[in-house]
Order: sequence, then structure tokens, then C-alpha cells
Amino acid sequence: MERPLIVVAGVSGSGKTTVGERLADALGTPFIDGDSLHPPANVAKMAAGTPLTDDDRWPWLAVVGRTLADAGPAGMVVACSALRRVYRAAILAEAPGAVFVLLDGSRELLSQRIGARVGHFMPPSLLQSQLALLEPLAPDEPGIRVGISGTPDEIAADAAQLLRSRAGSQG
Repeated sequence: MERPLIVVAGVSGSGKTTVGERLADALGTPFIDGDSLHPPANVAKMAAGTPLTDDDRWPWLAVVGRTLADAGPAGMVVACSALRRVYRAAILAEAPGAVFVLLDGSRELLSQRIGARVGHFMPPSLLQSQLALLEPLAPDEPGIRVGISGTPDEIAADAAQLLRSRAGSQG
């Protein structure tokens, strides 16, 4: 893949950071966790169990997109929830070449994973609001869907293979 610009997307607990790091390693690409791009006010809201509003998200999504657009020749992998089509469109407005890897799993598996995490600012109580917002990738959106039932290494390998196949079929 030439200069991959990849957003590993999904709800809390889907493994965006872990899978994103492993995918970036597999592709020889830098990784950044989109959570680190949130302003402190957003982090405080989420830590308090308050879902973000779209007004909270728009500036953050623009930063995520600009971060991808400003990536060097090696490209970049960013972990970012990107739950709705309009959020993905906001990222694409800044980074038109971005491709989404939507991590997909059952509510039960996601709840189990969130319950096992320690020290994350996103409380389990926000999973329901994220699932309510989640819009699957539409056929005209650049991206792939990857199931999360395997290990992080297996999920990242699946994503890398699907991305390479996708790039090969378009090139």
C-alpha cells in the first residue's frame, strides 16, 4: 500500500488502539490514538459519563483528518471511533485518501472487553450511546469491516490482508 491513511474505527471496547498499533506495525506506518487528539473538555465529559455532542466532536474530527493529511510518506494509522457516516465524511474532508477499518463485534463481547479494562477514561455506561450512534460503512464509503472475535494480532492481520486486497483491486 502506498502512503496508507487508515482510520481504525468502532465503538469503545472494539480494540481500536490495540488493533491500530498492530496494524501500523504490520504496514510499517506510524500510529496515533485519536483519543490523544481530544481537547481536555471532551475527555472530562466522557470521564464523567456524559456522551459527547456533535458540537464537541466536529473540531476533534477535523484534527483527526488534518493529522492524517499531514502524515509523512509512510502514511499513518489513527484510532478514532468515527461512528457515523457524517463523522467519517468530516475526516475525509481533511484527508480525502483515508480508508476506514470498522471493527465490529457483538454487544456482549464489547461489554466484556470494556469491563476488563483498567484506567480508561471511557466508562462502560457509554457503550449503549455509542452503539446507538453507530452507522455501518455504506458501500460507497472507503473502507472495510473486520470482526473482532479473534486475537488482536489476528484482527490486525485480517485488516491488513483486506486492505491490501482492496488496494490491489483499485490499482
